[in-house]
Amino acid sequence: MAARPAQDKKKGADSGVDGYIYFFDDTSGKPKKIIVQVKSGHVTRNQIGDLRGVMERENATIAAFVTLREPTRPMKEEAAGAAFYEPKDYPGRRFPRMQIITVEELLAGRGISYPDWGTDATFKKAERKSKKKSEQRELPTSAE
Repeated sequence: MAARPAQDKKKGADSGVDGYIYFFDDTSGKPKKIIVQVKSGHVTRNQIGDLRGVMERENATIAAFVTLREPTRPMKEEAAGAAFYEPKDYPGRRFPRMQIITVEELLAGRGISYPDWGTDATFKKAERKSKKKSEQRELPTSAE
């Protein structure tokens, strides 16, 4: 999962966000946001409800809850209540707005489901530079 770590202004302050993923799925030039929260130990339905609130506060398109433990049925029901994100430019495609993913699933290759056919905006890409042929020098060969 290519999430950018959340950079809280205060150390130890829990804003409910551990990471962000940004993506484009239209031609507006404005990225959409996925928030990621990671929890270990005992997890509950209330934590999913709290994450839904954070998703709204952060104006995020999708929220992902990553956990070491299997989600309970009430957790899955709470997540399902957030409905689906349906990109306007791609009718018929749907992505759960709240997703619960175990670490085991991540290690097995399952990731967050989101429109990833556009450009990934999570990390800036380095500018590609090329040298003109005349500027490129040959490597010296060593005499044996």
